[in-house]
Amino acid sequence: MSLFRLDASILPATSASRSLADLVETEWTSSHPDSTVTRRDLAADPVPATAWVDAVTSGFVEPEQRSDRQNEARALASTFADEMIDADALLFAVPLYNYGVSQHFKLWFDLAYTDPRIDPTGTALNGKPATLVTVLGGNYSPGSPKEGWDHSTGWLRRVLEDVWGVDLRVVQRPFTLVGVNPALDAFTDVANELKDKAEKSARTYGQELAATRGNQVA
Repeated sequence: MSLFRLDASILPATSASRSLADLVETEWTSSHPDSTVTRRDLAADPVPATAWVDAVTSGFVEPEQRSDRQNEARALASTFADEMIDADALLFAVPLYNYGVSQHFKLWFDLAYTDPRIDPTGTALNGKPATLVTVLGGNYSPGSPKEGWDHSTGWLRRVLEDVWGVDLRVVQRPFTLVGVNPALDAFTDVANELKDKAEKSARTYGQELAATRGNQVA
């Protein structure tokens, strides 16, 4: 049994998304103590900014004419795809940054998506159990002043569920900047409730992640 875990937070020591993902992973390893966890930390090991362009343009030239950068990009895309295809379950921890998806995750996705096994015609990830953990500094829920400003979660669900076809569960924790930004102190009680709810969901979905794969294997 194996779990692939991706983290995109740029602040690992204080990362709320990593903390929630830890809860998911703990439930997984409790059910599968001998399993392997393959990790990809996009902050510690970011994807080269030119990799996606190099991978895409490599498709327009004959293999023997590809540059070293193009070959390296194609190899990295294959590695990314292998890590997910070879895993029994997937865990993604991706925070909201500046109202949009993390650039680290976007670079990773774009490059991985060039691998033909998981490109628009590929189905290698279809039905694979996955959990997405995402955290928001503010609160963008319906009725809030910035409703609709979260341009990350919807996109993440689209590419993971609809493009790659994974069986996805989503853990979301808003208001992570409460206690950090004094302007949000009035929302302390609400933020604590949302934190507790997210942690409960992380544990539940971690259990479901392990159980779902177990049912498939059986």
